[in-house]
Amino acid sequence: MTYLAKPKLHHPSLARNKVGYTRRDYEGKISTLCAGCGHDSISAAIIQACWELDIEPHRVAKLSGIGCSSKTPDYFLGNSHGFNTVHGRMPSVLTGANLANRELLYLGVSGDGDSASIGIGQFVHALRRGVNMVYIVENNGVYGLTKGQFSATADQGSVSKKGVVNTDAPLDLIGLALQLGATYVARGFSGDKRQLVPLIMGAIAHRGAAFIDVISPCVAFNNHAGSTKSYEYVRDHNEVANRLDFVPCRDEIVVDYEPGAVVEVEQHDGSVLRLRKLAAGYDPRDRTAAIRFARAATADGEVATGLLYCNPEAQDLHAHLKTVATPFNRLTEAQLCPGSAALEKINASLR
Repeated sequence: MTYLAKPKLHHPSLARNKVGYTRRDYEGKISTLCAGCGHDSISAAIIQACWELDIEPHRVAKLSGIGCSSKTPDYFLGNSHGFNTVHGRMPSVLTGANLANRELLYLGVSGDGDSASIGIGQFVHALRRGVNMVYIVENNGVYGLTKGQFSATADQGSVSKKGVVNTDAPLDLIGLALQLGATYVARGFSGDKRQLVPLIMGAIAHRGAAFIDVISPCVAFNNHAGSTKSYEYVRDHNEVANRLDFVPCRDEIVVDYEPGAVVEVEQHDGSVLRLRKLAAGYDPRDRTAAIRFARAATADGEVATGLLYCNPEAQDLHAHLKTVATPFNRLTEAQLCPGSAALEKINASLR
């Protein structure tokens, strides 16, 4: 039996932040993702970051698209605003909401399929416009809801659950974000909470388009081809009355290593992920240097993690458009429709 409700009573000794909330107040429903999924670790990092920053949950608007990653906003900040959009369209809905009410903190959660494939155009324009948001991609390289096909971020040469080799070159979302003009660009690993929580906190505090690519292993699609104990082998050699599926419990992959170091992380399928954490003296204010560093790491078979680029003087979309300080959803009819004389003055300025 599965219980999807958490107890509402909190132990009286739980620590509270400056706005009077416990960490439990930033949680959501019980996760229905596979045990050991990296996405749940990202949710926990978001919860920790918001609690430490003393953010009032009702001041947050969380938006997502479609996919395993886009289910996760249901698992954190249960008392915030939420909107689950259609596949790949989260950035445009977030942009519209941000223009209507600039006073909320906008948190967009997406996946590599949602952002790097069907939603790539939306991803591109939201970043280049400088929408004031935290855009998190939970990147596992597969389509988890549709049985593990390669996504656009899957590494060339990687092997799928069925033994198929990916021959396509991957999309580098970090490289795209840097080239598109995002003013806060970082990469993290779901199992490195010590690094990920500060990255999320920095993104929340940043004014402008903040993007974090989080490598998040998928635990469900790691059976090797040829095994007589694999799901596919049993299905191919067994007549059953109905189709049932089972995902075994896996331990969460957790790492802890020093700045400037490289660590090899073995995945559930036996593959190895090489993570390079930025050195303590790395300067994230040089966009060109950040692009070179990320590409050099990729060429060496490594994944660079940390705050790759940040512009401390960035401006957001409202500053670019010179909008009024009052949120649009609070403007009166007289302010929105000032009359024909004002309209004629605007038209004259455009001639």
